[in-house]
Amino acid sequence: MSANGQNRHARTGRLARKLAVAGTGAAVLALPLIGATTASAATPAAATTAATTAATATTYSDNLDGWIRESLDIMAQHGIPGTYDGIYRNIMRESSGNPLAINNWDINAINGTPSKGLLQVIDPTFQAYHVPGTSWDPYDPVANITAACNYAADRYGSMDNVFSAY
Repeated sequence: MSANGQNRHARTGRLARKLAVAGTGAAVLALPLIGATTASAATPAAATTAATTAATATTYSDNLDGWIRESLDIMAQHGIPGTYDGIYRNIMRESSGNPLAINNWDINAINGTPSKGLLQVIDPTFQAYHVPGTSWDPYDPVANITAACNYAADRYGSMDNVFSAY
């Protein structure tokens, strides 16, 4: 702490003690003003630090809800549109929420590139629409959702506009 900060606390303490000697009522009235004066100077920095800490300390549950929420945060950083409801609806139709789902029977599978993961993305599409900061594993739930939403945004405007196989 700087010498100036130490002196301020010493002065505040002395003032509070003098007011207390003068009378309890005066001290009660003066102390909030003393605190407000010294605290207001620190408020912007404290608020910024708290906001930064909250932003970097975000944790997501390791389940469908957490994967969608983490994907939405990454999508927001990259300007990819989509909503929780649109993503959830498509995941339930495509994989029933199973991140290890694989389609071994459709035309993509017959051609050697089965659809994989929560949103049933084929490898070439996953690689073309991969979003930086996510895993390169198409079975990774967050990477799969984010890449699929990036593709849907490019092709349909948003995952919210997808109501069937895409």
